Amino acid sequence: MIKKLTLIIGFIICLSSCGKDYVYRIEGELSNLEDQTVYAVFEKDNYKVVDTVACTKPGQFQINQNEAGFHCVTIFFADKEHWVTAYLEPGETVKITGDANSPLLLQVKGGRTNDKLTAFKKKLAPLLTELTNLSNSLNSKDLNDTIEETDIAARLANVNMQLSEEAIRYVKENPDEEASVVLIQSFFSDPDDTRKIDELLALLNPRLKDFYLVKELEQYSARAKRTALGAEAPDFSVRNIYGNTVSLDSFPQKYLLLTFTAPWCDMCQTEDLYLDKVAMKYPKDQLDILLVSLDDNPDNVRDVLKKDSIAWNLVTDSAGQAAMLIDLYNVSVLPRCFLIDEDHKILMKTENGIEIKQTLENLFED
Repeated sequence: MIKKLTLIIGFIICLSSCGKDYVYRIEGELSNLEDQTVYAVFEKDNYKVVDTVACTKPGQFQINQNEAGFHCVTIFFADKEHWVTAYLEPGETVKITGDANSPLLLQVKGGRTNDKLTAFKKKLAPLLTELTNLSNSLNSKDLNDTIEETDIAARLANVNMQLSEEAIRYVKENPDEEASVVLIQSFFSDPDDTRKIDELLALLNPRLKDFYLVKELEQYSARAKRTALGAEAPDFSVRNIYGNTVSLDSFPQKYLLLTFTAPWCDMCQTEDLYLDKVAMKYPKDQLDILLVSLDDNPDNVRDVLKKDSIAWNLVTDSAGQAAMLIDLYNVSVLPRCFLIDEDHKILMKTENGIEIKQTLENLFED
């Protein structure tokens, strides 16, 4: 019976697409689009296809995708600074319209999920407009003083809170809709705290368990729990730039500050994170530091370190080691620091040098 039903559904999809030379079509008409090139990233399980598309007329574009099985497409525009995501159904034409300067307010129509999300955004248009204006003000260089900046940041936080409350209300009222899952992902993806994701996923109709975003959010939550405060730090075995094998057992009976950095990251410098002061202040039998850098040339790194007075223990991305550790520790921003205790439990995770300094002072000097 299930086999028959599957064949019937496949036949219906085939009929609906009959005469079309595409599986998915995206049409866009964006006002105020200065850069007339857009980039489309089609996604399905562990696979992406990228198309570069030139507008046929100012702000107008059409993208056809002949390969089946894609879940969604994200359109990047304005020199890839802005984007909008559409959810795909075979044979359905998706239309994206609106002002390119207000990506949060773009209308995406075509397919049940897109229509539901657009109706949600339309209802919240005043809040989304305020969010856009406040974000633009905060990112501008015209702020007069710190007080004005603090005021805008506070108003921005308030708007975000209101939007989150509306998203929660929508999920509770629409547990059968895939749009609810999209809102959970959009508003509550926090690598440090997935409690809200878990709480809202539990409210969904069980029939959505096979929706790809539900699976992704469940995996996201599981990865986050792996490096939650109090969790046992994931073990690893890598080679540092001197060819020595390094694992958690390389730091017995001591605290470890595991720090993820990158050469292009301005805030990742050891002095910005107070790591140079930490390294000189605390003896290695008490606290050790392991740097993991997304630099794939260990020879260059060794040459740079020769000029440093501190003998850093450092792992580069040679053979994909840093990328593996970034995935293992669920690192989503750089820099990222984990303080691991003598029992291999995670005590702290932060990207803030001052927090590192204060935490260590409280730990070792109280």
